[in-house]
Amino acid sequence: MSVEQQEGNLIPDQRREKLMRLLHRNRVLSVAQLTELLGVSHMTVRRDIAVLEREGRAYSVPGGVRVASALHTEPAFQTKTISDVAEKAAIARVAERMLHDDMVIYLDAGTTTGALIPAIRARSGLTVITNDFEIVEELLDATNVETVHTGGRVENRNRSSVGRLAAETLRKLNTDVAFISSSSWDLEHGMTTPSEAKVEVKLAALESTAESVLMATSTKYGLFGTYDIVPLRRFDRIITDSGLPSAAAAGIRDLGVELDLAPLELEAAHDLRGESRSSAS
Repeated sequence: MSVEQQEGNLIPDQRREKLMRLLHRNRVLSVAQLTELLGVSHMTVRRDIAVLEREGRAYSVPGGVRVASALHTEPAFQTKTISDVAEKAAIARVAERMLHDDMVIYLDAGTTTGALIPAIRARSGLTVITNDFEIVEELLDATNVETVHTGGRVENRNRSSVGRLAAETLRKLNTDVAFISSSSWDLEHGMTTPSEAKVEVKLAALESTAESVLMATSTKYGLFGTYDIVPLRRFDRIITDSGLPSAAAAGIRDLGVELDLAPLELEAAHDLRGESRSSAS
């Protein structure tokens, strides 16, 4: 029996374990490469990828699959402001449905959570607690919003406060909803960070809120930092954009977490046109 025949005779679990071993050696492989290496059809490889992705062990890319990538440093604030702008706006459009007058919310430092500012300014009587200096600055002239900054050690690169002092402030406050940002998240690792100083702040925000919401773009999915924060099941809701692969979305829903996939503007406009036609018919 040839090696190819032996590989083709593997049971699915054995074949997927071999696929993962190949991935860990190569980081990224195409479907064509895997069909040759495993001696199975394109359809079988795609099914295996879907299973592994639903389990959070691998991540599909156009024409192939990859393993999770390590994130060693947080992007600088200036980099964040120009990345995934449409995706962040789409996520904010979904998240703003959770806002109502006179509620107390926590906005974690980040440009994704910061995209909620226009909706916050349109409300009345909101109290916003944040560790983000940019968010505070954007709310300085908003007389209808009470803003509380956590204080703490300043992280210049991301224009936010981190560390024990910021966490202690959060532990003394109670919020209705905590909107948490993340630069790295996936099913296998949960929410992680390359910055140890951010861990305690995010944990304190999660411990002090009635409802926890992760706001993160799909481009951050499949990345992991050095420090674990919480598994994804710790969140009540995750809001990301429609770029998240369907198998990953299924895996998150398997955890019992409510998942919202925010459509981008063109998709949203198309959906609205479709609803209008349906209403008229």
